[in-house]
Order: sequence, then C-alpha cells, then structure tokens
Amino acid sequence: MRFTLLLIIFLLIHSNTKAQNTEIKWYSESNNNGIILQNSFPKGGLYKGSKKEYFNYSCLVFFSRVINQTKKTVELTVDFPTDKIGIPNSPNTFVKLFLSSDKMSLEKQSLFNYGLTDFDTLDDSTIVQKTIQPNEDHLFYVIAIFFQTKNDAKNENRGGNRTELVLREDNLYYKMLPQIELMHCGKINFID
Repeated sequence: MRFTLLLIIFLLIHSNTKAQNTEIKWYSESNNNGIILQNSFPKGGLYKGSKKEYFNYSCLVFFSRVINQTKKTVELTVDFPTDKIGIPNSPNTFVKLFLSSDKMSLEKQSLFNYGLTDFDTLDDSTIVQKTIQPNEDHLFYVIAIFFQTKNDAKNENRGGNRTELVLREDNLYYKMLPQIELMHCGKINFID
C-alpha cells in the first residue's frame, strides 16, 4: 500500500515537472492588434540538392506560428516568389525560400529540422492559405535553401540564419537579413 502511494506521488510530481519544461523559446514574437506572430530559431545543415544544377547546397528550416486572438475569423495567405535571392557580398551565392505542405505542430519542436523530412517537393511552388478562427493558431514551415552557382565559391558567406514574419496593417512581410530586408509575402484578411 505504501509503495503504491509513493509511486502515485512520484508520478504526479514527475508529470508536473515535465509539463513545466515545455516553454518554447522564440526568435521573435509580436502582437499586432490580437494577431500574434511567433518565429522560430533555425535548424538544418547540409542538403544534397534535388536537381544537382548548383553547388555547395545547405538548408535551414524555420517555422512561424500565427495566433488569432481577435473576435473575428482571419484568412491567412503566404506565398514566396520563386526567384533566387542573391546574398550581398557573395556574388555567386543565393537563397530560395520554400513553404512545405507538411503539417507543423509544437510537438515537433525538439526534432531535427522540426520533423521535416521530405525535401523532394521543394522545387514546387507552394502557398499557405488557411482560415484561422478566433483563439486558434496555424503553424507552417519555411525552408531556406542556400546554393552557389560556381563550384569555386565554396567559402562564400551565406548570412541570413534568422528570419521573421512581420505584419504591417494587413500585409505580411518576410525578413532574412542581410539577404531580405523586407519582402512582401502575403496578407491577413479579417472576415466579418
């Protein structure tokens, strides 16, 4: 009987301690009139490249979370341009941004690449369109693929290891310094 009681007390204490350690550390977090944007730190590393047309590939995986704390339903749209973006002071080095159709969840935060494993679809253009009800959220992956157009540029500076989804009025922008100061990438529309 004592053993059972001690086991129950131990399990209660252990489960409460474990639940307290689930706080997420965000690179950035902003609140714009009840729309909260949270942006992760990067994870990633080497990437073999799907087409082998460039050199010295690498990737970083990020995720963003949009929380609707308003009383209205919102329509979220995120769409990145398909063009490669040059990296300042590294003339042969570029980055392309992709949105994955895989579902991101907070439970994947501790996994390598936040649990993203399918990089074969990154050549396809993707768009995030989601209706977010009041007091709900939506999470999505952003993948930055870095590459070089000449094989002799192996040690070029790649920069940009932090990103941020930014809301100004109803327009969404993406920031990845030094490559992207502020790039329009979508909207948040309130639905009456």
